[in-house]
Amino acid sequence: MSVQSARRRLSPANIEALKGERPIVSLTAYTTPIARLLDPHVDFLLVGDSLGMVLYGLDTTVGVTLEMMIAHGQAVMRGSERSCIVIDLPFGSYQESKEQAFRSAARVLKETGCSAVKLEGGAEMAETVEFLVSRGIPVLGHVGLMPQLVNTTGGYRSVGRNEKEVAKIRRDAKAIDDAGAFAIVVEGTVEPVAREITGELRSPTIGIGASPACDGQILVSDDMLGLFNDFKPRFVKHFAELAPAISKAAEEYANEVKARTFPGVEHTFQVKR
Repeated sequence: MSVQSARRRLSPANIEALKGERPIVSLTAYTTPIARLLDPHVDFLLVGDSLGMVLYGLDTTVGVTLEMMIAHGQAVMRGSERSCIVIDLPFGSYQESKEQAFRSAARVLKETGCSAVKLEGGAEMAETVEFLVSRGIPVLGHVGLMPQLVNTTGGYRSVGRNEKEVAKIRRDAKAIDDAGAFAIVVEGTVEPVAREITGELRSPTIGIGASPACDGQILVSDDMLGLFNDFKPRFVKHFAELAPAISKAAEEYANEVKARTFPGVEHTFQVKR
């Protein structure tokens, strides 16, 4: 990647400055080809630890490793030119201490060339966020439903349905905002609470299963593209239905191979006489 192309990229500061200007557009990406297709249309691409479930078939994101995030982060960097690239810090790579978080984040930035990292957590992670930001590592926060805590929260469910949960979400969001995050993902949070938080914070909020009032939106690209048929979360809209198309293409391919109609002569290399 040339110095010129690197300069064209949106930065975390550019993303932060969009609050109040226009909605921020984001999607996840895990591979070079998908990054190339999404890059012209989004402000930032998130290499999310959701790749553990989307690409590797894991039940949760807990089993994702730092090495997996770096490998996919490198792939997304190769496939993008203009969007800001943010990479998730996976479970176990930052919770132990702020020093551990710095080592993990520094490795991610050095080995991928990305612009920022994302980590989950509220008030308990504020000191870590401040530690990273003050040492030159931009941080995208993540509050509300936090998938890495699935083993302690008892599953994936929306939050903010009682006063205790509302107080916690607001406290968490303010703590991460005050710590210097350039933006904060608000996931699986009931609409009125997500709307209120958006109006209270300095940082832009990026909603997923939250509120249209958030400063931006993010979806898992495979959900947005309709690549899964088994389950569709309430907050997901399929902007395409690629799963049936892929299945149909595979069926047609299999039929033509069995019928020996593929490959045809036009698909083979002939010896010139």
